[in-house]
Parts: sequence; C-alpha cells; structure tokens
Amino acid sequence: MTSRAAQVERDTLETRIAVNLDLDGSGRAELQTGLPFLDHMLDQVARHGLLDISIKAEGDLHIDAHHTVEDIGITLGQAFDRALGDKKGIRRYGHAYVPLDEALSRVVIDFSGRPGLEYRVSFPRARIGDFDVDLFHEFFQGFVNHAKATLHIDCLQGMNAHHIAETVFKAFGRAVRMAAEPDPRMAGIMPSTKGSL
Repeated sequence: MTSRAAQVERDTLETRIAVNLDLDGSGRAELQTGLPFLDHMLDQVARHGLLDISIKAEGDLHIDAHHTVEDIGITLGQAFDRALGDKKGIRRYGHAYVPLDEALSRVVIDFSGRPGLEYRVSFPRARIGDFDVDLFHEFFQGFVNHAKATLHIDCLQGMNAHHIAETVFKAFGRAVRMAAEPDPRMAGIMPSTKGSL
C-alpha cells in the first residue's frame, strides 16, 4: 500500500509549527505545543484515530494561545490533505458518538474537498485550567479550511467542561479514522460521482 504520511511545516511571524502525520499508524503521539491541555486533546485524536502524530509548535504564547492553536489546526489540516492524496479508495465519510460520564458528543466528517464547519459545543466555563475553550473552534476552523473537509461537531449533552472537550476530540479522532480508512470495496475508485474530491 502507498504510504499515507505527510510532513508539513508552517513558519510565520507568529508561530513555527512542524507536523508529521501517518494515517496508518498505531496511535502514537509526540506533542510539544506549549499548551498541555491541547496536547492532552491531540493525544486523544491520535489514540482514537490510530494516527501517528508528531507536532512541535513555538508561538507567541506571551500574547495568548490564539495564533498557536489556530496554526496547529491549519498545519494538521494541510498534513491530512497531503496524506490523503487523491482520496481514491477511502471511505470519505466518518462519524462517531463518544460518551464520557454525563457528556456525549457527535462528530461527522466528509473529506469532500469543500471546507465547512458546523460547531455546536457549549462549555459551562470559559477555561479548562489555563486553556481558553473558545480556541477549540479556531483549531477546527483552521483544520477544515486546509484539510478541505466538511465537519459537524455537536455536544449533545454535558456539564463538565473537561468531559465535553474529551468527548469532542475522541469523537473527532474516531470519525477521522473511519473517513480516511481504505474501503476494500472501493479500491482505486474515487468516492464521488463527480470523479474528483
């Protein structure tokens, strides 16, 4: 099977990001973002998506985490786009429901070639530790814009902010895993009536 891996670097005045991604990994993550809670969430994506992900990020965290989180999303999205190649033979669509105690989230993704984000997640507080929960939206917006994916994220219920975040990222990992997976019945076939994605 052709390698489905990618390396992407993004270097701006605000951040320096390096991402290595293997879609056919075993769930290993090497994460150095400077944001421990984001590292924890990205580790969930790797483990539940069975992806090997390495992310090294340096950003203007002395200002705030916005640029770093958004640019990690952008760079990871670019890595997915490269690793998926022409998308022939993949399932294309993926979905997952993930509970954690009282929290339940649903994520549905389509590697459609059309960026789009529908994000319906409410948190009971503005921060989890030092992490601003508004930045999750920025991460996923950056991801879809550059992975060229349509992504629906819905937290269906939850009261604990940490639990909500975990269900979102675990469901995202599982949905991505399903959508990027080779479909043996679609080997070499473009999963679109248009003939391209």
